[in-house]
Amino acid sequence: MDRLETLHDQLVAADDQAGGTDDVERRAAALAQEAITLQNSGSASGRVRSRLYAAAAHFTDSALWAAIDDRRLAAAEGYVNQAIALAALSGDPATVVPVWGHAGSLYRHLGRPADALAASEAARSTQVARSDHLYASLTYARLAVDQAYTEGPVTVRRSLDAAQRALSRTDPDPGGRPTWMRFFDRAELELLSCATLSTLRCWDQAEAHAHATLAHLKPGMLRNRALAAAYLARAQLHQGDAGHAVATARTLDPALVHGRTAHVLGDFTACLLDTAPASRPAREWTAHRKETLHA
Repeated sequence: MDRLETLHDQLVAADDQAGGTDDVERRAAALAQEAITLQNSGSASGRVRSRLYAAAAHFTDSALWAAIDDRRLAAAEGYVNQAIALAALSGDPATVVPVWGHAGSLYRHLGRPADALAASEAARSTQVARSDHLYASLTYARLAVDQAYTEGPVTVRRSLDAAQRALSRTDPDPGGRPTWMRFFDRAELELLSCATLSTLRCWDQAEAHAHATLAHLKPGMLRNRALAAAYLARAQLHQGDAGHAVATARTLDPALVHGRTAHVLGDFTACLLDTAPASRPAREWTAHRKETLHA
């Protein structure tokens, strides 16, 4: 079990650095199957069975998230139901939270906002989200992301405010929290807030949250740094600042321009070419995409 949990930590670190890749997805799916095989072989105590189901759920969830992050939604659909079932079998609310969160993300990308909202509400209603401020902050923030597609701005801002209050009350001592939960901090909350306010087209506030994300990100969070920069460029562009927007977009590491980051940059490119196709920033961006991004 300790070996499996260490391997899961390594997968999380790989995702933080490179984002969702085929390699991360394949490794996670293989390790999920290994945990399931161990569960089905021999006899084990209830505690060990629960840990094996939790490990299988986390690995399946990692495969699910890698596919979502790389915008391979058909592949992601192949994992979501199994991840939900394994998390339920584990009997561990802390395992259920990320699975429902990522299920909500998949449903949102599939154009199923009501299902996405229901998944976020399921995560929000777990015992651990009601008793631990850090989980409360995470689940409120993810709820806000989905509410931006289904509810009015007042409801969305109420959830974002609740997420901020909960984070401010969080005990800095992680206690018994699992290592995967280390990803959620001030920078992650700022990034989720940026995504939410971008959906609401509150571009000035989205820009402020993007700057805050970049200011607070840990050094190893390379994928999120690229994603935040893409959000920042898009927010700057929608406020009429094409020059600064293109300068921001050109700072992205080409190796990290895939999946969700590439999708945001695709929106950025379409807007730039629609609003200022003959401008100097548009020409610079077109040349950069061709020479550096090979797009």
